[in-house]
Amino acid sequence: MEEKIYDMVIIGAGPAGMSAAVYAKRAEFSVLVIERDFASGGQIVKTYEVDNYLGLPGIGGYELGEKFREHVDKFEVPFVRDKVQEIQLDGKLKKVITRKGEYLAKTVILAGGSSPRLLEIPGEEEFQGMGVSYCATCDGAFFRERVTAVIGGGDSAVEDVIFLSRICKKVYMIHRRDSLKASKSLQSVLDKLENVEILWDTVAEAIKGNSEVETLQIKNQKTQEKRELSVDGVFVAVGAVPNTKEFQNLIQLDEAGYIAAEEDCRTNVAGIYAAGDIRTKALRQVVTAVSDGANAVYSAQKYLSELA
Repeated sequence: MEEKIYDMVIIGAGPAGMSAAVYAKRAEFSVLVIERDFASGGQIVKTYEVDNYLGLPGIGGYELGEKFREHVDKFEVPFVRDKVQEIQLDGKLKKVITRKGEYLAKTVILAGGSSPRLLEIPGEEEFQGMGVSYCATCDGAFFRERVTAVIGGGDSAVEDVIFLSRICKKVYMIHRRDSLKASKSLQSVLDKLENVEILWDTVAEAIKGNSEVETLQIKNQKTQEKRELSVDGVFVAVGAVPNTKEFQNLIQLDEAGYIAAEEDCRTNVAGIYAAGDIRTKALRQVVTAVSDGANAVYSAQKYLSELA
């Protein structure tokens, strides 16, 4: 039996990948989406509330992810839950190798997004799932009426603090600088929260406990004073790392590990495109990811027309 050759294989089912799937199917391409997570939507499903996506103010992140998937499902796009291990070039074709099988495609769109950056301090790995979390909306409910700490100073960190403040007795915000990088609108909400204490110029040094998290060791970088906070949970929100490890020997990356691709989403390999948080860009938001999905398919469409 002859092996099926797809016009396009999309790796990742976040906003970029699902946007690409809709545009590809509307262009009447044979398309397959490979996703590694149980729920489609990427990082957006871990966001409590999205208030800047046009036409859907205040929508929950998980709900938005569901709406994206429902839209894709209307076009009967096939999905495979699997993890991609490698992409090999087979003439003009691309061989996508996963844990469970192999898929041949004329074009590939890399839309695997990013993963939370680790603190890499003692106790972090040991207490993952036992008080250490990277998703407040996923795990916050376990800490109702308890004391938690959020480490970070960007939008994600402030969003986590706001969410936790609604259910926790007290929330510490640990930030290594003396000002936040988060948007002014989020900071305005943060300033009104009475059960939140911000510890400026402070870094986390260790997470301690027995069977679960009990204390967080911190240090003020200006005074060098060290102390331990009694906390039940530690939420890490210090940025993200692009999911590009599997492609680093094939695709050109920038210094931070993101795929080097401009607005047309073209990579250095003909027929392979990068969309969403995985590529080099100034702004990583849902709206730019969705835009990337459309741009990647547009570029792929021109490439496929040249192959015909």
